[in-house]
Parts: sequence; C-alpha cells; structure tokens
Amino acid sequence: MARAVVCTIYLALATTISLAYANDDDALLSLLDALNTRSFDDKAASARSIAKTEHPRRIAVLTALLEGQLYVRKKTDTVVLATRKDRGYLLFDILNDLEIGEDSRRSVKKITVNNKLRRLLRSLIAGLQLDNPDPMARLAAVEAMSASLDTDTISVLIQHDEAEQDTDVKQAIARIRTIYDLQADDPETRFAAVRAAGHDISSEVRTRLLKISESPEETPEIKAAAERSLKRIQQTLDRYAVIETLFFGLSLGSILVLAAIGLSITFGVMGVINMAHGELMMLGAYTTYVIQLMLPDALGYSLLIAIPSAFVVSGLVGIAIERGIIRFLYGRPLETLLATFGVSLVLQQAVRSIFSPLNRSVASPEWMSGSLEIVQGLSITYSRLYIFIFTLIVFAALWLVMQRTRLGLEVRAVTQNRAMAKAMGINTTRVDILTFGLGAGIAGVAGVALSQLTNVGPNLGQGYIVDSFMVVVFGGVGNLWGTLVAGLSLGLVNKILEPMAGAVVAKILVLVFIILFIQKRPRGLFPQKGRAAEN
Repeated sequence: MARAVVCTIYLALATTISLAYANDDDALLSLLDALNTRSFDDKAASARSIAKTEHPRRIAVLTALLEGQLYVRKKTDTVVLATRKDRGYLLFDILNDLEIGEDSRRSVKKITVNNKLRRLLRSLIAGLQLDNPDPMARLAAVEAMSASLDTDTISVLIQHDEAEQDTDVKQAIARIRTIYDLQADDPETRFAAVRAAGHDISSEVRTRLLKISESPEETPEIKAAAERSLKRIQQTLDRYAVIETLFFGLSLGSILVLAAIGLSITFGVMGVINMAHGELMMLGAYTTYVIQLMLPDALGYSLLIAIPSAFVVSGLVGIAIERGIIRFLYGRPLETLLATFGVSLVLQQAVRSIFSPLNRSVASPEWMSGSLEIVQGLSITYSRLYIFIFTLIVFAALWLVMQRTRLGLEVRAVTQNRAMAKAMGINTTRVDILTFGLGAGIAGVAGVALSQLTNVGPNLGQGYIVDSFMVVVFGGVGNLWGTLVAGLSLGLVNKILEPMAGAVVAKILVLVFIILFIQKRPRGLFPQKGRAAEN
C-alpha cells in the first residue's frame, strides 16, 4: 500500500514537472516565432521577453541570435539553429540542440539583426550572467550592459546592486547609473548626477560632463556644477599623476641601486675603477636570454633560475678579470680604468660574435605582466613593482652578508685599513677575489632585472655605467646605505624633472647638482671611515 502511494506521488510530480517544462517550451517557441519579422523593434521586444523567461535555453537562444545562427525553416515556418555545411546548412532543434538534418540555402531564411539590436542582446546576455559566482565574470557582465542603457537595464542593475558584495562590481554599477542619470530628462536628476560624477574619473563620465558644460541648452546651474565636477576630477587625476611619477622615480632608482651597489663594494674595498661593470650587467641579461631559450615551456620559472645563474656567470667572469688583470694594477686607479675599459670592449665584441649585434628580446613571465590597479585611475605595472621589491631583497641580503658574516667583517676591515687588516692575519688577496666576485655577481643580477625592462644587446651596460658612478660618488664610496639613498634619490629627481625640462636636460641638471654637491662634501652623503676616508 505504501509503495503504491509513493509511486503515485512520484508520477504526479513527474507529470507536473514535465507539464511545466512543456509550458516553458511552448512559451519560448512562441517568442521565437515572434522573431520572424522585419521589424527590429518587434525583434527587440521578443528578445527582452526571452530574457525574462526562466527557460534554461534562453542564454543560448539570445547568443545564437547575436551571432547570426537563428534561421527560419520555410517549409515548416519554425525557428532553428543552423550552421554552414558544404553548400547548405546543418539544422538543430532550438530546444534540445539535437540535429534535425540538412537543408539548402534557399530553404531557410536568416533572422537578421542590426547594431542597435546587437547592443541590446549583449546587454541582455550580460544581465543573465550577473548571478555568476566569479566576481570578474559579473564585472564583465556589468560592463557589457553599459553598451545598451535603458530603463529595463538600469532596473536590473539596481536590483542586483542590493545583493552584490564585490566592491569593484558595485563601483561599476554606480558608474553606469551615473552615466544614465546624466542623460535624464528631469533637471533635478541630472543635477544630482552631475554633482555625484565629481567622484568618478572614468572617461565616459568625463565625456558626459564635458558635453553638459558646453551644451547651450543646459541650465546655468547644471553647467556650473558640471564644471566644478570636471575640476574636481582633474585635481584627482593630477594627484594620481604625481603618485605615478614618484613610483616611476623609485623604479628607476631601484635599477640604479642594483647597477651601482656592486660597483660601490669593489670601489670601496679595492679602489678599482671598473669600467667593465656595465658589461657584467650585460652578461647577466644574456644569461637570462639563454635560460629562456633552454626552458621555453617554463617561462614562469626561467626568470627565477636566471637570477642565481646570472650571479654565478658574472661572478666567475669578474673573478677572472681580477686574477688576470686587476691584481697587477692595485694602487694605480687610472691604469685600472684603462684596462677595464679594454675589457669592456672585449666582452662587447665577444657577445657580438656569439649572439650577433642584434638586440634580443627576453619575454616577461605571466606573473610580471599587467598592472595593479590601486584605485580607479591609479595603477602600477607589476614588472616595475617586482623589480623595486627585488632591489630591496638584494640590498637586505647584501647588508646581512656584510654585517653578519666573516667575509663581511673582513671586507669592512680591509676597507678601513688594508695594512692593519693584513697585519691581523686577514688574507687580503682572498678578500679581494671574493669582493670582486660578489660585486660582479650583483651586477649580473642587475642585468636580469634590466632584461625585463629593455631589449638585451651588446651595448646594454653602457647606458648605466656613468649613472652607477654618480650614485657611488653621491652616496659615499663603499657605503651600502649611501648607495641605496643616492640611487633612489637620483631616480626620483630624474623623473620629477623630466616632465618639466625633458630627459636630456634633466640628466644635465642632476650631473651639475652632483658636481656642486661633491665640491661641498667630497666624500658623499655617507662618508666611509678609515682607508677610504684617508684616500
């Protein structure tokens, strides 16, 4: 008895569900039949009605209409899905996507759409995707709905805004509502929208405000409010421009710090003017290029592998330069300058012979592409942000080596007084080798960072060698903190002066400033004590 009751209930539910689906199918088919008309307004009304149904195929139907895949079969006068096949069409049932068969071109008629209807369809499809659990998909749906603003679209957005939790999506909805209200017929609505628009710096809002402020038909009160909002927006953009300039200055400064920090160590400890320092950076950049050639399918990891590889390659080349040439020229800085200049020419020609004189492009991994949007209208590129963070990490690691290791203690001792350090049993030859290798390795690491900002070529290092020496002299020879402060400061000053005076004049002004500063403080911002100060 109980089993019979259960079976009866099950059959009743199944019958009810099937009838509901049948009613939904009939409603959808009748709306599809309404698309078989020459009036685009009637097609738009039918599309809106389809979007309001609860049929599971509504998005597929609207998408097919948008993409021009809905056809009317002439002999049955029914709407079907159709795709081209040979000289005819392959037909599918609109309700279940099952194949019906093939038909000739003359047997079907395409349901056409115009640009206005396309915008409406994109808006309707986007509105149906507002319930997507992915915030990025909802944001894209909201942006798509802005292409066709009408009362129905705004009401859907307002209704969705009450339940929306994502900040970016809510801001996009607010911007669209502001744009819609700026076109309202009611002056009070327009006035309220104009006042609210001063907090939105999007290009669409600015364009609308500009039209209102220049419109001869607009009321003086609303035009004045539009001008105030435009002024407020411009002030916000100016503030963001200053912040971006400061960030670009810090980014340039971080490159200068990476380029100069190794030079500061070798110059401070050994008194060597190494004109081949830029070429050691070039070797690090080419190491990155070779690593990417060896790992084409692991672009995201190749850069991480290139950092220690570039350090080792440039470090070994630096040790070879020190053992082969520089150790015979200690105490003669002008001769080391000429010798290392010759080494730089040899390294450049070697690279030209191996890789050709043409510049090589090093691809950036996906995690370094794009930009980070802090607020609307203010964004910073990931590549420059990561390079700035990387510079701080390298600086911290080098500072720990210099302050917390035996090598760092010996380097500081040799820097202050080489003769006394040698008398105390420190192997100054070993310190010179390791110090030059360390400075050269850091130059190679700087080359890895440069490969993400510019093309890799034989002349890569020449553009940074002069700036590196300026950073070292300005900050104080052999002082890490001085190099950090000087590099970041010069980068900021360069980027601040460039918009006002131009790139070339900005560099000249910085150079003049450093010359005048050195006249006043010849030992730099943070002068070294001991031997460096005596010399």
